[in-house]
Amino acid sequence: MKTMIALMLTAFYTNLLPAYAVEPHLGTWKLNEAKSKLNPKGTKIIQTVYAPLGEKVKVTIDGIGPDGAPIHDEWMGKLDGQDYPVAGSPRAEMRSYERLDEHTLQLLAKVAGNVVTHAYVVISADGRTRTTLAVADAPGGRKVPYIAVYDKQ
Repeated sequence: MKTMIALMLTAFYTNLLPAYAVEPHLGTWKLNEAKSKLNPKGTKIIQTVYAPLGEKVKVTIDGIGPDGAPIHDEWMGKLDGQDYPVAGSPRAEMRSYERLDEHTLQLLAKVAGNVVTHAYVVISADGRTRTTLAVADAPGGRKVPYIAVYDKQ
């Protein structure tokens, strides 16, 4: 009986909620430094929160900048590959997320129309780990790769 009710509720809510409501990226993700390979001179993103916001997704990032100062930025948009503004970021003016498959997003961060970070954000099959594989601009025009691994909270 409990199984039948659970199946009925799942079917009911899945049909009513927007597609992003079951999005595996949604939730709070905390940096797992032991599993990450970060640029020691770069920004360290400590926590990322993906939350539904109407037909859009709100992404909130908290971390530490290269100078040791805290950073906090917010992005609101659709996972459609289009640029949407980033509020509070010293690293990017615009950001886009594009869904490549159920577990993978491509992220582009831009300043003055130029891509400064190109990343892939991948959720593990079990939904407990989020890995960001990225290449970001560094001073002097260098491109710096990094891998950041996050655990779902």
